[in-house]
Amino acid sequence: MAEENLPSEYGWLPRDNAKIYWESSGNPEGVPVLYLHGGPGGSLGKGGYRRRHDAAKFRTIGVDQRGCGKSTPTVQDDLLHLVDNTTATLIQDIEAVRAHLDIEQWIVTGISWGSTLALAYALEHPDRVLGIALMAVTTTNRDEVDWITEGVGRIFPEAWHEFAAASGALPGERVVEAYARRLAGKDREDARVAAMDWDRWEAWHISFSSYWQPGPMFNDERLRMTFALLVTHYWSSDAFPTGEKEIIPRIHQLNGIPGHLIHGRRDVSGPAITPWKLHQQWSTSKLTIVEEEGHGGPQSVAALIAAVEEIKAGLEEAASQR
Repeated sequence: MAEENLPSEYGWLPRDNAKIYWESSGNPEGVPVLYLHGGPGGSLGKGGYRRRHDAAKFRTIGVDQRGCGKSTPTVQDDLLHLVDNTTATLIQDIEAVRAHLDIEQWIVTGISWGSTLALAYALEHPDRVLGIALMAVTTTNRDEVDWITEGVGRIFPEAWHEFAAASGALPGERVVEAYARRLAGKDREDARVAAMDWDRWEAWHISFSSYWQPGPMFNDERLRMTFALLVTHYWSSDAFPTGEKEIIPRIHQLNGIPGHLIHGRRDVSGPAITPWKLHQQWSTSKLTIVEEEGHGGPQSVAALIAAVEEIKAGLEEAASQR
């Protein structure tokens, strides 16, 4: 693993009602690697992702997605434009960053929600993608959302009962829809309470991970609100598929692009059925199940690093045969 390196470049790209934060590190002439963080509503954090790829061989680009991280405005400060925060808009933001950095093609990586966004981006812009490496793989369809917000309650019935009871769901309203409504509502004190209840549930359903620690996911109130607001916004709308835009039925369109799907067997929040389904229809993908891990972990990260190296080696071999 490469030593930690600070971004050599960074900036904010103006995009209609937002400014999208991006950063670049490593070799400016190296193979570009895009990292898409989790959430929705996560961030690049302290930049640990920069340590993953050899700084002599790769140029690693990170983007804080619209409404979170260092991108501005933060979602709860601009509820008027929440409706504009969709998967299609995020894809447009990514393309704008790529063009701004004058990158022709890149390897696309993502973790958790970042894997959904990576696949959605690749399906819209396959000509810009050299390869794809994903960890804790999701596609954020209705089945996955219903499992993580309701079905997994069969494993954690006590916690789910509290979570559902606290949702304030109206008749016929899904639990995730109730939280989305309250978190985006005008009553910001009620939204604050909803964010705390959502955070408590998130911390429970990832607790099968070997690296889980008891306690809240976010101690910072603003980070907690950002995460809860954007997660429920996206999950309640199945990640905003437009037309026939669900990922799994279209994944065969990525045949020919090398892909790596890395997933923990103990990932209760997002069972391994999702990457398995993708792998069945994506002929140039590889599926790696890490038996000892849940929603990520050091073995999964090591597999992701190796996958990016393998994609690079394949590109070099293909170039030498031309």
